[in-house]
Amino acid sequence: MLPKRIYKPLLAAVLLSSVSGIASAELVVIVHPSNAATIDSTQVQRIFLGKEKKFADGNEATPINTVASNASREQFDTKILERSSSQVAAYWSKLVFTGKGIPPKELENDAAVIATVAADASAIGYVDSAAVTGAVKVITLN
Repeated sequence: MLPKRIYKPLLAAVLLSSVSGIASAELVVIVHPSNAATIDSTQVQRIFLGKEKKFADGNEATPINTVASNASREQFDTKILERSSSQVAAYWSKLVFTGKGIPPKELENDAAVIATVAADASAIGYVDSAAVTGAVKVITLN
């Protein structure tokens, strides 16, 4: 058994390392394997904010979000959309209220996003890189 003065700092270090591992998960943007469009972070941002409806090659783009409680969603909103999740929610509330937009479909988890993107050539989504399967294509953002 560890002395009490060593136990608490050790426990804190273990907890912090496990939380930082969760927070540092790498988020990737995914599309259907047949999608050959060139996509950059600005276009992803515009698609997920409803400002663009098509990929650069002219094909329809259907954004797929995860639910607000999903950790990937907060990371996506912050890093890609460059807004907090509450700012994104307010943005979409305004567009819906004025009849100028419909927010992206929300799915429960990474597996659901992968299944939806794999089944729809127009879909674009995001997941934790550890969840990616061969059913989708990862897009490298510039």
